[in-house]
Amino acid sequence: MLTCSKVPETVCAVVRPDEDEHRRTHHGPGGEHVHDEQNGQNPALIELRRRLADGLAQARLTKEQLGVQAGLGRTAVSEAFSPKKRAPSGATVAALARTLKLPVEELLALQRDAAGVGGRGGERPGPGRPIAEWEPHDLEVHPAGPGQTATGSGASGTRALSGYVVREHDRVLSEAVRDVAAGRSRIVILVGTSSTGKTRACWEAVQPLAEKGWRLWHPFDPTRADAALEDLHRVQPRTVVWLNEAQHYLGDRAAGEGVAAAVHHLLVTPERGPVLVLGTLWPEYAQQYTALPAPKEEDPHSRVRELLSGHTLTVPDAFDSQALAAATAIAEDGDRLLADALTRARTDGRITQDLAGAPELLNRYQHASPAAKALLEAAMDARRLGVGLHLPQAFLIDAATDYLTDTDYDQLTDDWAEQAFANLARLVHGKQAPLRRTTPRAPRRPSIPSIAADTPASAPAGPVFRLADYLEQHGRTTRSRLCPPASFWHAAHTCLTHPDDLYNLSKAAGRRHRLQWAHLLSHRAADYGSTDVLCLMADLRKKDGDWREAKRLLRQAADGGNVDALHDLAEMREEVGDKEEAERLLRQAADGGSISALQRLAFMRMSAGDREGADTLALEAVGHGSTGALFLLVLARNEAGQQERAERLLRQLADDGNVSALLHLVMLRESAGDREGAEALAQKAAVQGNANGLYNLAVRREEAGDTVGAERLFRQAADHANTDALFHLAVRREEAGDTVGAERLFRQAADHGSTGALFHLALIREAAGDREGAENLALEAADHGDTEAPYRLVMRREEAGDREGAGRLLQQAVDHGCTDDILETLWPHGLDPDGTPTPPWQPSEYAPPEQHVPPGTR
Repeated sequence: MLTCSKVPETVCAVVRPDEDEHRRTHHGPGGEHVHDEQNGQNPALIELRRRLADGLAQARLTKEQLGVQAGLGRTAVSEAFSPKKRAPSGATVAALARTLKLPVEELLALQRDAAGVGGRGGERPGPGRPIAEWEPHDLEVHPAGPGQTATGSGASGTRALSGYVVREHDRVLSEAVRDVAAGRSRIVILVGTSSTGKTRACWEAVQPLAEKGWRLWHPFDPTRADAALEDLHRVQPRTVVWLNEAQHYLGDRAAGEGVAAAVHHLLVTPERGPVLVLGTLWPEYAQQYTALPAPKEEDPHSRVRELLSGHTLTVPDAFDSQALAAATAIAEDGDRLLADALTRARTDGRITQDLAGAPELLNRYQHASPAAKALLEAAMDARRLGVGLHLPQAFLIDAATDYLTDTDYDQLTDDWAEQAFANLARLVHGKQAPLRRTTPRAPRRPSIPSIAADTPASAPAGPVFRLADYLEQHGRTTRSRLCPPASFWHAAHTCLTHPDDLYNLSKAAGRRHRLQWAHLLSHRAADYGSTDVLCLMADLRKKDGDWREAKRLLRQAADGGNVDALHDLAEMREEVGDKEEAERLLRQAADGGSISALQRLAFMRMSAGDREGADTLALEAVGHGSTGALFLLVLARNEAGQQERAERLLRQLADDGNVSALLHLVMLRESAGDREGAEALAQKAAVQGNANGLYNLAVRREEAGDTVGAERLFRQAADHANTDALFHLAVRREEAGDTVGAERLFRQAADHGSTGALFHLALIREAAGDREGAENLALEAADHGDTEAPYRLVMRREEAGDREGAGRLLQQAVDHGCTDDILETLWPHGLDPDGTPTPPWQPSEYAPPEQHVPPGTR
């Protein structure tokens, strides 16, 4: 029992009024019960407030002091202790518990019980439901067998799962689960190819949290990105946020960056935790989101890249020997599903793919009828070139014709398409179909107009189909060097109606130097409301010097809500000296969400001498991930002689998790002569997933003549998989004559995305006479962004007199989508889909649909 004789008077003053108020409000004369929502009706709330009051007394704080330390308002603290108020929110309880050094999880459990009693007093429940109530296949875990296992009399059946084999990535996931169970929020994104067990690993990992009563939320409806963006702010502590197939959240053109920012805020706000964010990605999406943009290019994934940095976990394609031994033991213990999979997949270790039906899908494709195979290949090409998940039947039928040989085409029956679609709809082991009919979900909420909204796309007429994930990825791998035939492009032009599909295909055609189809598809995309393609047309007009037409197209795109068009128009106005109009357009673009517009506005304000205005805009841009704005802030303070203020700002941003600020600090400390401090900061950045600081210090030390210190830092950066450091060390090994060690380091750098290392390996293979290996590596470098790599190899072959080899690689590079200026010289009018030069043709200016003139009327 707490008495005033044992605590300071200030504490008694805090505790007693609440007790007196409780007696006055809930008891009449003689102590009879009048109205007591706690007395016997909400024991959890009584216990919660009792423990908070005890904690307050032991901490020897007033409520006002408690609020300050907990970061809460006076009203929130007062209502948390008042018996007249409803149960405090989970965030409030968590903040109070941490400040008072009380067990957070226990008090949150009491809060949840208190909030739910009789439907009184509680906050709106957060999204999701208890993990125990989820069925794994509802979370997109692949079934492992065709049957169902009944869970008891009258219980609904659950589709079978094989026994689970724990691998290295599962151990890392387990550490994350232990962290969140201890009260620390975490995010882990599993990266691996299709059907490698990523989603199943996440499901197994959260089972300990199910036993602790955690919730799980899978944002899905009306679209994944919309659902996540709408409700992430409502996520409560002890929730697993399930972002399976995370490209649908983080890669969404309109909402991806917003989702990343909201997830980041959830993770770094202590009172909202603990939470666990789990996601899965294919490697190509992870690479796309984490790749740094080229100088002067837009950075569409800055927040996503920041979110993923240091938080991805690779899931291997195959079981290693240890995992195979564990799978064998489970199979021998009676797991028929694993035993069956091991009979087929023990040699290559692709157990999860076998369980998910991938081999049968591949078998169905390889042994399909010519018509069915043509439909699948048209679908594969559509998906890899940027068409959405839902492929219209009319498009597939029209596209498929040129995938057939003349003989197969002549043998088609009138009902060939009907038979082929029926065959491809048959399920593989009851789980997947190579090409299945699907019904897209219609939006269930009214769209909210925004400056970034394109014209809504009309739904495709007729049925739509979805290609199996495994076949989609198989197509991306095996067909990457093929340009689709003419029927594909013609079907796209006549059958597709979604502006994004048409825009993506116009870009794909342009990258393959199929200029005529790129031109036609871009006009078609614009007809259906794509403002992005109008910006693309404007860029082409600017290249040709037609500034008037470029301005007209940009204005049309801006009127359609495209913020990039506003930004480009502002640049054009600024170039002719109309800074007032440029700033107005930039502000409009910034209001629409353009970070580059914010950054440019900050530079304009700085140039105009408005340092305060520039600071405000730059800080806002930095908050959205702009490294250019960060540089501006530091530069402005240094020029004003405020180096200490600049460093203080960088430290504040670094403490908030901004790695770019941390890297700026590294070089600032190095320039100030604080080598030890610079290294410590660089090590901190490396732990957070960015070893560029260590590499930059190594370069600086080497330039200063400190070769020993530089070598040490190069090695440290390489240990953190820094590709520049690995490449540097590889060159050193090569110069020293250690070709084996050099090639190993080049390969290590290449495995982490170094295009320079890939090209260097290509030259090594070329010198060794392995022409095909060299071609593969040069094209792989192009896949990673170095589109010039194949052409550099082409030139080397030309110089060596190998015209045949040069021509073969040139054709592969073009069909692969590697653009180069030399193509304009070789084929000024472009290429036809079959690779032959396109006859001369004249591009037409774009006119909106309402201005189209029917043929023959002029």
